[in-house]
Amino acid sequence: MNEKPVEDRSVPTAALWLGYAGLLPQIIAIALVLQGGSLSWIALASSYAYAALIFSFLGGVWWGQAIATPAAPRWALAVAVLPSLIGLALFLPWTFGSEWPGPSLLWLGLLICLSPLVDRKLGLGGRDWMTLRWRLSLGLGGLSVALALLAMERH
Repeated sequence: MNEKPVEDRSVPTAALWLGYAGLLPQIIAIALVLQGGSLSWIALASSYAYAALIFSFLGGVWWGQAIATPAAPRWALAVAVLPSLIGLALFLPWTFGSEWPGPSLLWLGLLICLSPLVDRKLGLGGRDWMTLRWRLSLGLGGLSVALALLAMERH
């Protein structure tokens, strides 16, 4: 079997479409928050949940890569569990009655924006993959930050 090295593989078209479609929940949430009304709060809470789920998913990708790659750095497994723990920790202020989801969503968005740095350090994928990762992470993270700022402005 003559398989191309990871660096030479392009991202499948379906992955591109599905990846970019993954930005739709935050785009819809922004529209609902800007519209105001009863769906505004639901949109904010849902946007936090979605961003936390995606961040946790990224940790799962890192975990899988660390397990599958014998030469993975020793820190890879520890870093891979952080997104789930961070997502949970950022949810806790709401459970204790603090202002939420604005500040938590802001931190989550910023961390998602920076998440491709872990992919790069782990050596995941080639140029096309990293280009997609940066675009999707900056897209989801940036939209989450925008939602956080809207939430903090309105509350």
